[in-house]
Amino acid sequence: MSLRWRIALGFALVALATAAVIALATPPIVTQGFADVDQDEASQPVAPGPTPAALANDEDTGGSGATVTQVPAASNPSGGTPTGQAQEATILRLLLAAAGAAVAASLLGLFAAGPLVRPLTRLEEAAGDVARGNLGRRSGLAERRDEFGQLGRTFDSMAGQLQLADETRRQFLQDAAHELKTPLAVIDATSSAILDGVYTPERRHLETIRDQSRVLARIVDDLRTISLAEGGNLPLRRRPQDVRAVLDSVAAGFEARAAADQVKLSVQAEDGIIVDADPDRLRQMLGALVDNALRHTPAGGTVRLVASASMAAIKAGQPRPVIRLAIEDTGPGIPEEALPRVFERFFQADPSRSRGTGTSGLGLSIVRALAEAHGARVGAENRVEGGARLWIELPAVRLA
Repeated sequence: MSLRWRIALGFALVALATAAVIALATPPIVTQGFADVDQDEASQPVAPGPTPAALANDEDTGGSGATVTQVPAASNPSGGTPTGQAQEATILRLLLAAAGAAVAASLLGLFAAGPLVRPLTRLEEAAGDVARGNLGRRSGLAERRDEFGQLGRTFDSMAGQLQLADETRRQFLQDAAHELKTPLAVIDATSSAILDGVYTPERRHLETIRDQSRVLARIVDDLRTISLAEGGNLPLRRRPQDVRAVLDSVAAGFEARAAADQVKLSVQAEDGIIVDADPDRLRQMLGALVDNALRHTPAGGTVRLVASASMAAIKAGQPRPVIRLAIEDTGPGIPEEALPRVFERFFQADPSRSRGTGTSGLGLSIVRALAEAHGARVGAENRVEGGARLWIELPAVRLA
């Protein structure tokens, strides 16, 4: 039963209890009142009338005008009439009955309010525990089917999200500390070895320090970019972009690296497809995806930049045209259990891989943050023919 009906039923029970007490008490009170009136009238002294002798004497005298004096009825010592006293007593009894009905109704209302107050008390205790940092506490009301149950489920969902956010924050701090520690350790060890005379100040040792310093700088920059994007404070200079031109530009920037890795790089897109995006951020997203694909594609493999149009449903239920920008590779693919997590910060599908290639471990996280800032979606999947496909889905401004 819903809370609204339970409250209404509680009020109805209180009203019925009050009416029942008054209805049961009124008849005997009224009956007693009438009995008091009759008793007072019966006990009232009657004024004496003329005696038979007086009447005979009056007849003998021929009605000579002698008057007979009548004694007035005795009044109540308290100054009121018997009927008035009976009314006062009846009213007093009715007031006492009403007071008793109010007490009974209050006790019934107090009893009925218990089941309504207990869930609120439990929810208050749970909220207090969550406020004190016990994010694992739940309301215990989720099984109810009334408004309290709905409130409890909402509270539990909120507490769960807070717990997940806290765990994510803790994990992020641990991962960030680990990622920062590695280049710092290399810099410290190399510089200490040079200062202690273990290493001579050769170019290759100085290059190691420089490269690790750049890794540190990139981690800091990437963290700042993610923070701004997720907070909605990242400035975007959006304007219509030709998809084919953007893909060609990104591919040209990786041609030398692809050739060095013996990987074939190609673009597959039609002319005239326009999306609304910040050109620099769009190239940054696609560049991160291409970089990821090249690192996982063996020599002799292929990396393709593909643009395709499709229809996607929006909140109102009406489909809209979208452009999917995908980076496909012929590498080993992504483990199925890792697919939902590839865009998380510092996540590695293969934990045994070291991050010694100058990457920050935040490239795909930046892709997701920048895509969401554009109102776009990202995703990852394995291709049937082998390899992986990572994509960005942007609303289309114009199709070819």
